[in-house]
Amino acid sequence: MTTQHTRRHRLVGAHLGGLPRTFWILFGGQLVNRIGGMVAAFLVLYLGAQGLSAGQIGLVLAARGVGSLVSQPLGGLLADRVGRRLTLLTGLVATSAALVALGAVSRFPLMVAAAAGLGLVSELYRPASSALVADVVPAAARAKAYGLLFWAINLGFAVASLLAGFLAEHGYWLLFAVDAGSGLAFAVVIAVGIPRGTAGRPRPTADGTPVGYRTALRDPLLVALVLLTLAYASLYTQAQVAIPLAIRDHGLPATVYGTAAAINGIVIVVLQPVLTTWLARYDRMKVLAASWALVGGGMALTGLAHAAWQYCLVVVVWTIGEVGTAGFTAALVADLSPAAARGRYQAMFGFGWSAANLIGPTLGTFAYGTLGPAATWLGCLGVGLGCGLGALALAGRVARRRAAALSGTGTVLATG
Repeated sequence: MTTQHTRRHRLVGAHLGGLPRTFWILFGGQLVNRIGGMVAAFLVLYLGAQGLSAGQIGLVLAARGVGSLVSQPLGGLLADRVGRRLTLLTGLVATSAALVALGAVSRFPLMVAAAAGLGLVSELYRPASSALVADVVPAAARAKAYGLLFWAINLGFAVASLLAGFLAEHGYWLLFAVDAGSGLAFAVVIAVGIPRGTAGRPRPTADGTPVGYRTALRDPLLVALVLLTLAYASLYTQAQVAIPLAIRDHGLPATVYGTAAAINGIVIVVLQPVLTTWLARYDRMKVLAASWALVGGGMALTGLAHAAWQYCLVVVVWTIGEVGTAGFTAALVADLSPAAARGRYQAMFGFGWSAANLIGPTLGTFAYGTLGPAATWLGCLGVGLGCGLGALALAGRVARRRAAALSGTGTVLATG
């Protein structure tokens, strides 16, 4: 018993660069996975190349979004019930299989079904990953840890976007093959690097009080943060929906979108470590307010772009806003969540992004195809400003709630 406890302590508690070994395993696996994550960014272009109309593309993306609505809550439940490690492995392997299925079908109804299946499993691992970070990283270092994961994701995304733009010229099936393979590689990293027992189920609360989704849904600040995240994420999905459609309509090749997407990742890789450290001294919700508004304004500038260099310049503008969000919201949710329900709380936060996979593409393709590009870009501006105002309205209560939670004097349902 003592030997097992000591071994577990050494495996989880070993620190590199001030962060635990388990975190760095997640970091490395996430980087590998994102380098191969090519399908999502090019899915609109792939579906268009298959002969689908804008409306059909919207339905396929919506099907993926419907599936992901279930994926995050299920992943959070599994992370808290069966453990982080098993949930990570299950989600990654299932996602690779679903990617192969989506790339293999050619009929529209089968594409819709395969996209729904992909959405159902593709988000299973995320709550487990975020909860595992909260398990092993001290509260004072969580923003740094989540920011580093954000950095790794975008470094991988930058590489993936550059590679995908050229691979797509030789066949979109290559994107599906590489994406599925990278998911399996991430699973191998988890299986080898995190032994059984080091990332299992969390301990119950000290008083034995059950904590679950009903508790989370009765938490008004968490619900408000989820709604703001949903609105912002719906705005952000236009980078993968409206922007590639605009590039296509200007007669530019897929490599232009690949280059623009790579610039997004490169700017994050260069600026995020410095900018996030500087922004950490300010109130988190005020930083988020400014960042969300800048993303909305930057997206709106897309309506003025026509040439490749203009699209790349616009991407730089809203990417600076995106950097301002790095690590803050996930760390805040981790600070406010009880240990026994970290998976569920992170799933609630992730649910905002999952719901945006449904709402964002549906509204984006509808607005672009029916109301026109100008209405789409004005809508982006309105959503960004609305999110910024919402964040400012919550800033005081969130700061008081977080301070109480970190000091141990607050409760899960405290409203500040």
